[in-house]
Amino acid sequence: MGPAKKSQKLKRLVAVQRHLEKIAELDLADTARQRQEISAGLNRVIEALGSMDPVHRLFAQSYAERFSRLSSDDRRMADVQRVQENVVLRQRTKAERLEDKMLEARDNEDREAEDNTLQDLIDLTFATPASSKVHER
Repeated sequence: MGPAKKSQKLKRLVAVQRHLEKIAELDLADTARQRQEISAGLNRVIEALGSMDPVHRLFAQSYAERFSRLSSDDRRMADVQRVQENVVLRQRTKAERLEDKMLEARDNEDREAEDNTLQDLIDLTFATPASSKVHER
């Protein structure tokens, strides 16, 4: 296996970076789902607190404590979500930069290959034995 071209190495790095970006997006989606569950729990507790049912009045203190815990969890998850959004943005930016570098490296390699082909063609044109016999006459 010969030495890998720079663009091939960067292509692999782009694939890894895109995978890391996808993982970060999945973590963010999971956090958003958890926040929705917490929000649904808050709504249920609010409904129970506002209910006129005598059974719910007996548990008002318990509902208030539950509401406090859920509110705290929601604030914590909001902070986590904000951090995860930043991570997703950072991973996406890294992947885009690597992809730009990969495309640039590929262009440079293509240009170098064209230059080498042209140089070989020039060398073949001026270094043929037939052309040297023409100049001797």
